Amino acid sequence: MLHTLLYMALPITLIISGCANLGVQPWERDLLAKPEMQLIADPIEAALDDHIYFSKEASSGGRGFGGGGCGCN
Repeated sequence: MLHTLLYMALPITLIISGCANLGVQPWERDLLAKPEMQLIADPIEAALDDHIYFSKEASSGGRGFGGGGCGCN
């Protein structure tokens, strides 16, 4: 019983200790602002992916818009 508690407590302790510093420090923002760190690194490739997606889905608008090709909003 004691061994089971110890085996469960160790991973939980390691997981919780990893959440100590969740914020981005001011001196780290320059690294995160680099182009290779962006979610969409290549805007042309993203536009082509959007075109293919919306052509297949037969919808219009964008990622943040409601509705679809059927006209229901």
